[in-house]
Amino acid sequence: MSAKAIREYDGKHLLSYWLPKLAEPTSLIPSQKPATNGDSPTIAPSFRSDAKIANLQFDMALLNLAEGESWETAYNGRYLPHVDDVFNQAESANPWLLTTKLVCKPDQLIKRRGKNGLLGINLDWPGVKKWISERAGRPFKLERTTGNLHTFIVEPLVPHTQDTEYYIAIQSTREGDLIYFTHEGGVDVGDVDAKAKKLLIAVNAPYDKSQVAPALLTEIAESKHSALVDFITRLYAVYVDLHFTYLEINPLVVLGGENGERAEVFYLDLAAKLDQVAEFEAGKKWSIARLHAYPSTGSTPSWGPAMDFPAPFGRELTKEEAYIAELDSKTGASLKLTVLNPHGRIWTMVAGGGASVVYTDAIAAIGLAHEIANYGEYSGAPSESQTFEYAKTILDLMTRGAPHPEGKFLFIGGGIANFTNVSSTFKGVVRALRAYRQALLNHHVKIYVRRAGPNYQEGLRLIRSTGESLGLDIKVYGPEMFVTGIIPLAINGDTSGIQTQAASIDGVAPGPIAPEPPVIDKKLESLLAFTTKTRSFVYGMQPRAIQGMLDFDFMCKRSAPSVACMIYPFGGHHVQKFYWGTSETLLPVYTSIEEATKRFPDVDVVINFASMRSVYDSTLELMEFPQIKTIALIAEGVPERRARQILHLAHKKNVLIIGPATVGGIKPGCFKIGNTGGMMDNIVSSKLYRPGSVAYVSKSGGMSNELNNIISRATDGVYEGIAIGGDRYPGSTFIDHMLRYEKDPGVKMMMLLGEVGGVEEYLIADAVKQGQIKKPVVAWCIGTCAKMFTTDVQFGHAGSFANSDVETAEAKNRTLREAGIRVPDTFEQLPQVLSEVYNELVLCKSIVPFREPQPPKIPIDYSWAQELGMIRKPANFISTITDDRGQELIYAGMAISEVFKEDIGVGGVLSLLWFKRRLPWYATKFIEMVLMLTADHGPAVSGAHNTIVTARAGKDLVSSLVSGLLTIGDRFGGALDGAAAQFSEAYDHGLTPQEFVDNMRRKHQLILGIGHKIKSRTNPDLRVEIIKEFIFKHFPGSDVLKYALEVEKITTSKKDNLILNVDGAIGIAFVDLLRSCGAFSREEAEEYIKIGSLNGLFVLGRSIGFIGHYLDQKRLKQGLYRHPWDDISYLTPEQEAMMTGGGSSSSSSFGGGAGSGVAGSVGRTFVEGKIAIERGVEPTS
Repeated sequence: MSAKAIREYDGKHLLSYWLPKLAEPTSLIPSQKPATNGDSPTIAPSFRSDAKIANLQFDMALLNLAEGESWETAYNGRYLPHVDDVFNQAESANPWLLTTKLVCKPDQLIKRRGKNGLLGINLDWPGVKKWISERAGRPFKLERTTGNLHTFIVEPLVPHTQDTEYYIAIQSTREGDLIYFTHEGGVDVGDVDAKAKKLLIAVNAPYDKSQVAPALLTEIAESKHSALVDFITRLYAVYVDLHFTYLEINPLVVLGGENGERAEVFYLDLAAKLDQVAEFEAGKKWSIARLHAYPSTGSTPSWGPAMDFPAPFGRELTKEEAYIAELDSKTGASLKLTVLNPHGRIWTMVAGGGASVVYTDAIAAIGLAHEIANYGEYSGAPSESQTFEYAKTILDLMTRGAPHPEGKFLFIGGGIANFTNVSSTFKGVVRALRAYRQALLNHHVKIYVRRAGPNYQEGLRLIRSTGESLGLDIKVYGPEMFVTGIIPLAINGDTSGIQTQAASIDGVAPGPIAPEPPVIDKKLESLLAFTTKTRSFVYGMQPRAIQGMLDFDFMCKRSAPSVACMIYPFGGHHVQKFYWGTSETLLPVYTSIEEATKRFPDVDVVINFASMRSVYDSTLELMEFPQIKTIALIAEGVPERRARQILHLAHKKNVLIIGPATVGGIKPGCFKIGNTGGMMDNIVSSKLYRPGSVAYVSKSGGMSNELNNIISRATDGVYEGIAIGGDRYPGSTFIDHMLRYEKDPGVKMMMLLGEVGGVEEYLIADAVKQGQIKKPVVAWCIGTCAKMFTTDVQFGHAGSFANSDVETAEAKNRTLREAGIRVPDTFEQLPQVLSEVYNELVLCKSIVPFREPQPPKIPIDYSWAQELGMIRKPANFISTITDDRGQELIYAGMAISEVFKEDIGVGGVLSLLWFKRRLPWYATKFIEMVLMLTADHGPAVSGAHNTIVTARAGKDLVSSLVSGLLTIGDRFGGALDGAAAQFSEAYDHGLTPQEFVDNMRRKHQLILGIGHKIKSRTNPDLRVEIIKEFIFKHFPGSDVLKYALEVEKITTSKKDNLILNVDGAIGIAFVDLLRSCGAFSREEAEEYIKIGSLNGLFVLGRSIGFIGHYLDQKRLKQGLYRHPWDDISYLTPEQEAMMTGGGSSSSSSFGGGAGSGVAGSVGRTFVEGKIAIERGVEPTS
């Protein structure tokens, strides 16, 4: 929802803080940038503006009853002491409560509090406490709604007479902001619309302060004009700058002003709504004003707490509703939940804002509104995990308490999705069904599913097979079922919702094959938004949507793609690859609109995918180029003020705006906007590849796809369809498109799908009555269920809320029917009425039936075909340790959330990723010990030295780290693997320690893991001692380590420093761990040693130290390293030859002359391993 009501306490704090700071309205015209969120200097008003107000909130959770506890016990025992505590805190924070007469009232979005006995006037503090105590925590019935009173405000009494009370309100409309003012305010203000003076501040027009008094204050004494003009100007400035959508003060009291004295203005009673989606512009300003109104918490930003939007009176936000609202705030998808009747038998889980409304309408239409348990929707491609959380919440709510004797229903429904992967979301639903299987069975829940859209076949198969395996009562349907057909089917057994194609008419022979899109007269072409020649820019990086458009173009046999290029300001000039049928094609990407328009002067349509934060600026820039005639705004959450500014500027420049908050539109055979129409299989099934005779306009994007399906089955198909968007101020309205359709000879009949909220549908009725629209019109407004709810319910779209009776769906349907428009009795009868009108047009030959052509074929993308399970290919890689394909990363079968929940640590993660299994705690602890012990061994070792030198050469961290790691091998770090191999092999072959030592001596091989430069038997290495102590205490077996210690006794008897060193201890202990922990077979243990797992531990551990050395050098800002020359032995070639016997010391020539070398040989300077470097003399003959 966009416009949301706030508490009076918050509204008055906004005024109190910002009225002195805003003397003139800002952000009124497009040329102005939105005001910053920072503070503004105080500009002293000509009236009193500060406000004293105390807020008293009582915790209703204290009245939750324990089993067997009575309400009176909870109220007297817990709640009343709590009430006294709140009173004491209020006294302490607001000492003025004790010294002045007061006014108190509930602050829970309740209207007409004075007339309903909810206003305590002229009370002292004890009187206020008594008045509130009598009401707090107790139920109160207001008209049809019953709720508990728990939040109150207390203010100083302002003594005044009736003639000082005025009324002022500001309300946003499509045309501008309308200021209402009457000289008579208070409880008996009466019909404001009839008696108030009005001043309209048109959208994008400057605010003229001089117009205030002549327009609004003609019945007010001139002595008060100055203060009132200043107040109204400042009030409107706050209204604009803080994105209010409605603000009412009644009464507004003005005292003084006579004889030159200063007038004082008091706003005694206030009701207000803010545009919630404007939080990114005004949220900081809201918070600043609330900073001193609420106690700070650790999570509160420094500039103040975020604005709170309370639930309507009588419907407190439940824990579950709050949880879903929190999920919704953290995702780009839409997740909404309102619990209407927790004891109801009918629960819904519907995808799409429009679909959620028609489902609720359908339930109410068969007389079961009282059984509707919830209203909500999920849409915008939520992830599997988000859908799981949403479904789990609903299943938990509906399976609480004792089972109902008649059972319950769960309708999992929705329209035909445009881009949401149905299978992916249904995987989340399936997870929830599995988790609540027994509860669903206990409560005898019957589940009916109807869904369509991308990959719906797999999604329905998944749901169906799950129901069978779990034994749940699940019925599953696809697009062959009318969108809400499962409801009468489930309740009454009515099967009429199963749709068929339009029946042929007796006596009417089918005509030719479906025609090509009609050739449009040049004079008419300028009036039409889309033709076969229409080309577009796509603003934003949207490859999936563009590919869908190109596939549609190819299917419709267009001569050229409908997308000329992309505009993406955040990247350089480049090209993107797409498919045109089976061939590849390239589309350019430009960084500016100016470049794109110069390159493609024929393009007149832009599909703007910019976000809600940037769509305003980008659209204003687009409208600076006269060639742009149509702009589709896809973004949801555009602030209402910005949307109005866009639409009025567009009207001035003669630019057609579709949206915001729209999926777009489609003209079969010609052009489609973005993701409209969904996947190609739906394009084919709804016959959108060729024109029909019916043009429609809808608010809902999801329902527009459903209309494509309905119209294709009831008539010869869609000629054009537009979703204008679900916001309160769409850029173009129903009448704009219906008048276009009226002028288009290809349109034979029209369809309107309106909804609750707004008054645009009445313009269609007027146009029909006045003869502006002569073609047949079928219409229906969704949201007829709204009148059946006892509390206000915000439906799926921001504009779906009736502010008066005239905005209800019921009133609109009645007016449309009275104007001569064909309106069905229920939404479910829509296909029948469409078919009737179509058949009438066929009989009178306005429509000539045609034979359906062979549906065109479009190649399917490899990735999508793979997801649908239509192809297979051998994988290039095999991975058995992790899986990142789902909604949660998996480590060897363990979800990442479980990794943290069970706190398995780094050792546990390593055991999963290296060994594919959970190891015992002592094993993971030992792994962590190894990493700590091998982390570093000082800067002098080869690896650390290389890292330091590379870092000082100015290289980056990765390069420096790699230079150090590349030194690890047989001579550095290799002792771990070597020691493990030598000792385990000797032990396994049954060699005694002495035999092992003797055998190694005979082979002239060193025993790896034995020996230390510094440490000895009398000066032991404490690292080794730590390892031995841990192993002997915790390992189930330590045979190889004990064997190694026996070897140590022999080697140290020869030389004191031939001890078991830390590398040997680690390697040998690791062998014992693998063999004794029970997680590995003997073969697996040996394999892990052979493939380098021990070396991996050393690499991982030593990387910690190498990174430390790199950071240390960078922190110390050490320069380029040059090795000192005095640490290098420089040898000339003759010195080298003499030292190795390769030449005579008396020879005057180097390497020359017979007999100067060793006879019969070649002089060798040195031999290292198997590598010989040859130098010196020629061999003698």
